[in-house]
Amino acid sequence: MLIRAKVSGEKIVSPSNSSSPYLKMIQYEIKLIKGSFEKVKDIQYMYTPVFSSLCGVKLDSSNKVQYLLSGNMLSDGKVSVGLCDLVEPWDNLSMSQKKNLNYRYQSGCDCRIATCNSVPCATTEDGECLWTDWLLDNSLSGEQARHFACVKRTDGSCSWYRGGPPPDKDFLDMSDP
Repeated sequence: MLIRAKVSGEKIVSPSNSSSPYLKMIQYEIKLIKGSFEKVKDIQYMYTPVFSSLCGVKLDSSNKVQYLLSGNMLSDGKVSVGLCDLVEPWDNLSMSQKKNLNYRYQSGCDCRIATCNSVPCATTEDGECLWTDWLLDNSLSGEQARHFACVKRTDGSCSWYRGGPPPDKDFLDMSDP
């Protein structure tokens, strides 16, 4: 699940059957701007553990910051967000990332990103893009993350594509996914 939202409030909540401080959650009230699938229009709250040691995240709840957030829909219908999810202020995204959200990223849903941590490294199948930001830049937000999208090409393989508007459907060739 991927959404663009503002956080308009927060409060600490506990499961009704527990008094343990380790089970307490922060309930963030969100104002949805845009979402990636039909069910997100009903989301009003996101939950995260109170403690960062339990993967909890701290969001600005002043209703001033827009976020791009990924998370998980739980079986009870609640949405959780944690340190392993994408939590990025909208203004921190590059123009390529913002454009790719509308045009390119969904065409990469069938692709897998293979992380390169040390040399040598290579993809093991056509449906993979080799991510080298960590190796080359020692960063999770290097050139590939900020300016490229891993997308499926017309031949079924996956490759990195520099952001931009979608190609004209009448003029799609082998250099375009």
